[in-house]
Amino acid sequence: MLYLVALLLHCLPLAMGQYDICKSWVTTDDGPSWEFYACQPKAMRMKDYVTVRVDPAGITCGDPPERFCTHENPYLCSDECDASNPDLAHPPKLMFDSEDEGLATYWQSVTWRRYPEPLLANITLSWNKSIELTDDIVITFEYGRPTIMMLEKSLDNGRTWHPYQYYADDCMEAFSMPARRVRDLSTTSANRILCTEEYSRWAGSKKEKTVRFEVRDRFAIFAGPDLKNMDNLYTRLESAKGLKDFFTVTDLRMRLLRPALGGTYVQRENLYKYFYAVSNIEVTGRCKCNLHANLCTFKEGSLQCECEHNTTGQDCGKCKKNFRSRSWRAGSYLPLPNGSPNACAAAGSAFGNCECYGHSNRCSYIDFLNVVTCVSCKHNTRGQHCQHCRLGFYRNSSAELDDENVCIECNCNQIGSMHDRCNETGYCECKEGATGPKCDDCLPNYYWRQGCFPNVCDDELLLCQNGGTCYQNQRCVCPVGFKGVLCQQSRCEADKKDCDGAPGTRGSLGTILLGVLALQLRGWVDL
Repeated sequence: MLYLVALLLHCLPLAMGQYDICKSWVTTDDGPSWEFYACQPKAMRMKDYVTVRVDPAGITCGDPPERFCTHENPYLCSDECDASNPDLAHPPKLMFDSEDEGLATYWQSVTWRRYPEPLLANITLSWNKSIELTDDIVITFEYGRPTIMMLEKSLDNGRTWHPYQYYADDCMEAFSMPARRVRDLSTTSANRILCTEEYSRWAGSKKEKTVRFEVRDRFAIFAGPDLKNMDNLYTRLESAKGLKDFFTVTDLRMRLLRPALGGTYVQRENLYKYFYAVSNIEVTGRCKCNLHANLCTFKEGSLQCECEHNTTGQDCGKCKKNFRSRSWRAGSYLPLPNGSPNACAAAGSAFGNCECYGHSNRCSYIDFLNVVTCVSCKHNTRGQHCQHCRLGFYRNSSAELDDENVCIECNCNQIGSMHDRCNETGYCECKEGATGPKCDDCLPNYYWRQGCFPNVCDDELLLCQNGGTCYQNQRCVCPVGFKGVLCQQSRCEADKKDCDGAPGTRGSLGTILLGVLALQLRGWVDL
């Protein structure tokens, strides 16, 4: 009977699907024991566990109350946003509520009443936990989708941010990037960051509400259009450098940079029809448990993996005490179909069980700590078992711990980065305005000149005035008679001595030369 039960438990992983259970009780010639498998939690709606923040302060409408209108009725501005009235308020929580009987509830920003100053808003979603995306991110906008926006991600709870996808009605104009579609990417570029125009152009229809980050289309590059070849996807997630981390986030941030324009230019006479309104954000994913747990529960305000394989921690990211005879490793999807659990093993004696992964041939016993540690770790490694990388290096995800190339140099740009250290995925911490894995590029509205500096002028928002021309976004070249950062100041008004004759008029070079010539002629006549 025990054998039949063991056989049933052994076959259970195949009956439940891949990576659904972490272990089963099996009987072998050596007696009954646990057999371990790589495992992961089921996908779920992550918006049920999210914390949302909207900034800058005062960007949410209603304080003070203000009226607004829509593109459908641009001159019938009878709608009102009032934070003190529950029926007229549009707080951030309405992006995640349930909508009854098809009545949309939504967060709404202030109107673009301060045009041409940009109308900028950030919506930040935080989980205080690593999650892995399993389906498209879908953002639903009311009254028109933004003409320019960015999606950013963080892997370290919001300490550093990296671009995820750009959206614009004209990618080249907005971000100096050609427009591309995810479905056109290849197996070698599936984790490329791109700009798309599919979700930004004005369609003139209320049905065109959603903006997507296409996770399924990227999965389909490996698993096929119907996602039937999941084995190939799992294999690629293990073997392709950076692919698994591409779908991992702790935070997401939507940077709304320009609202819907209704398919026309900005109509300054009616700025009450320009604003942002978000009714829903769908994020589907699973807790990242490093293939060491198949359950994830919400405890004390945050998600927590129910760790197996003698691991512990919020992401099952370390071995339990007394199970540290070798360094912790994440589970692996390979070999198919059950993967490798890479379970933590019980500690043996203090001597004889020190693993240095080939990066050191010397060990030292620390008496007062009762531990054995590797000495003089090579290949840019460090730690008790030479299992970590030195500062300025990061872990090569495609190499085993005993590989000489397990640690890769960060190579952070010395000018654009805060320091020469990077996180576990090789991303450096950038200074203000800089971006890119190595901080060697600039965010939109910044230019590079031995560092990233904010644009002084451009062709859209920071316009040179009085006929001035913008030179490489760095300065305005002003015509005669004007000065200032944006050529906004008349030289005569600023300095009366620059004027010649009538107030507000500056003498030109031709006027000065004629005056000199007249004086010379007068001198000849007097002679």
